[in-house]
Amino acid sequence: MLKGEHVTVRYGDHTVVNDLSFHLREGMWLMLAGPNGAGKSSLIHAVSQGVPYGGVITLEGKDVRRYKPTQLAQKIGVLSQKNNVGYAFSVEEVVSLGRYAHARGFLAGKDEQGDAQVEYALELTGLTGLRKANALKLSGGEMQRMFLAQVFAQDPSILILDEPANHLDLVYQKHIFSLISEWLKTPGRAVLSVVHDLNLAKKYGTHAVLMNNGSCVAQGELAQVLTPQNLQTVYNMDVYGWMREMLAQWQ
Repeated sequence: MLKGEHVTVRYGDHTVVNDLSFHLREGMWLMLAGPNGAGKSSLIHAVSQGVPYGGVITLEGKDVRRYKPTQLAQKIGVLSQKNNVGYAFSVEEVVSLGRYAHARGFLAGKDEQGDAQVEYALELTGLTGLRKANALKLSGGEMQRMFLAQVFAQDPSILILDEPANHLDLVYQKHIFSLISEWLKTPGRAVLSVVHDLNLAKKYGTHAVLMNNGSCVAQGELAQVLTPQNLQTVYNMDVYGWMREMLAQWQ
């Protein structure tokens, strides 16, 4: 579905992603893991055309640079860590903005599938009862669910997530990742996400790219990537031992 070949991102003289290749296939939840400064978010921004990059990124065999923005938005949905609403829109109005990529023009007729897709997104995220609520008055978790619903309404085949639940409490972290996992069950879909919490990566990911200093240390199926040896190399600590020590406090 989505393929990166020799992707390189530089900010001035500083290389933040160095000659990295990856392949996202149908049904995969590819986790980009690694310490702060590893280049994970920069790689995400390159894929979503947010920063200049070297190398080639293809979507369904076509260079993503050749897609029009609306064409790309019909295939790729992006959810960031933090999202804001500047006006007192209702939840339903914000979610409906996800259909913008499917609009045929200013004078075009009604988006025939739009209403049904918005209803599906509201129901999937548990926001049906809040559809008329003022988006400015939502809690942090409700706000993030609203923007996730907006992406679902967009109806892409690929979700790109940059730490979507990083600033949320445990209940909402579980909720957001469970919703994405449910969304992924439909054929023809895939997820690429940045994650700092290795517990979330282990529970929800199918594959991983482990990064450090802009380079790929290991990639493949999750169990083959997040090994004690690889994590020791990247984090310079016994990650498995630390996780077991933390778990022991609850036993």
